Amino acid sequence: MKLSFVRSKLFYATILVIANTGLAQPTNFAATLADLRTQLDTHLNQPRFEGALWGVKIVALKTGKTIFEHHAARLMSPASNSKLYAGALALTTFGGDYQISTPISSTARVERNGTIHGDLIVSGRGDPSWKNTNFWDNFAPFVAALKNAGVRRITGDLIADDTFFQGEPYGGGWAVDDLTDAEGGEISALTLDDNVITLRVLPGKKVSEACAAEFLLPESGILLVNQTKTIATGGTNHFEIHRAPGERKIILLGEMSLGSAPETLETPVPSPAIWFGNALKTALIKNGVSVRGKVRSVAWPEKPLWNQANLTLLGEVKSPPLRSLLRAFMKPSQNLETDLIFAHTGESFHPPESPTWLTTEDLAVAALQHFLTTYGVPPDLHFDEGSGLSRNNLTSANATVALLTLMATNRYAADYFEALPIAGVDGTLRRRMKNTPAFQNVHAKTGTLRWVNALSGYVTTASGETLVFSLMLNRYSPPRDRKRTDELDDIAVMLAGFKGRLEE
Repeated sequence: MKLSFVRSKLFYATILVIANTGLAQPTNFAATLADLRTQLDTHLNQPRFEGALWGVKIVALKTGKTIFEHHAARLMSPASNSKLYAGALALTTFGGDYQISTPISSTARVERNGTIHGDLIVSGRGDPSWKNTNFWDNFAPFVAALKNAGVRRITGDLIADDTFFQGEPYGGGWAVDDLTDAEGGEISALTLDDNVITLRVLPGKKVSEACAAEFLLPESGILLVNQTKTIATGGTNHFEIHRAPGERKIILLGEMSLGSAPETLETPVPSPAIWFGNALKTALIKNGVSVRGKVRSVAWPEKPLWNQANLTLLGEVKSPPLRSLLRAFMKPSQNLETDLIFAHTGESFHPPESPTWLTTEDLAVAALQHFLTTYGVPPDLHFDEGSGLSRNNLTSANATVALLTLMATNRYAADYFEALPIAGVDGTLRRRMKNTPAFQNVHAKTGTLRWVNALSGYVTTASGETLVFSLMLNRYSPPRDRKRTDELDDIAVMLAGFKGRLEE
């Protein structure tokens, strides 16, 4: 893998001109490095962390000098800090302008009257961007491509080819609970609305009557078994969704008090390529392109259709640029979109002749390890998948800071930096660190699992110097008056408020 890096003046211009908020600043921020280190040591060694694990590394971006470290080589669960690695690999492999192309083909040529006497094949490549507010707008590019090719009718089937990704539709190391949670949408080369569907529930008209429940998006093919009931006014609403692995039937359990406002629940769509195919067929028919056959899908380990020699290419649909896709998964910390980009990157390194059991995820992890080794990032990395939903992913504060430093000095530095959440402004940091020196100043990726919190990124000190930091906290149960994220935010605010110079 050959990648090139250059120092990015745009990055430094961006990161050093972070707006001064003008808010009243606390007066207890450190004025010397010795004071800052004392503050950090005091924070990390509080009794409430006795049963927890910290991994911390802070360096000066300009010089690479270590400002502070605490068990920086310790292997920690990074949770969604994993996305920093997946995003860096994709951006440096393809570049910010790269677009994912989804080819549309047929098994027969288009005749003069617009008929295809054969099948229509849409071959997914993992484009995560089909999530328009208006559901049917997702298919407008496909309709346009076919009409531009002169297609008016298809006598055969519509085939959703999901074989580009090889492996199970779940990330390595995911927990069983993830499979029915909205965070665990199936990994599919053909994806709609992050492969999650919303269910709206309203109370019945009288006590003991079943609640009303409906899916807000069409064509999912899910069979809903409603086992809910309405309870008396003032009762506590509670719902659970159950679905056996591989089943297209979900059972909704729960109760809702009379007169309650509607509630929404989200659940992953099984076999999302079929959902895509069904919806595309309906969209085509609505727009005057008839499809006589049925919808079917092919998926690994079935043989792919997209690489057959006898296909006629009718057109392709392109994703937004990769820099936009990066922002779309980094800021809100979207798991499926990360894993789609990670998988797409892995497939770009697929050897022509490789064992059938070699999965796309294996390729992506190997590419990531090669990338990090090539550019001198410490090999403290043991990943199952790219999003961080795996409880088995491990890395260190040393490695994460080295990665962030690397990404601050390559040609795609601005794209990478702009994809990160901003404290008090957007993404997963939109509600954090407001009314502090970190507001609009800390640009960092969060990470959250049940016993994991992480925050890694960039901050400009009060004296205008840039720090790269990685904070990982595992196995911590906070006291009632604290949130786990408070412990990380306190450190980020200390760094933002530091009034001294990094060279003393």
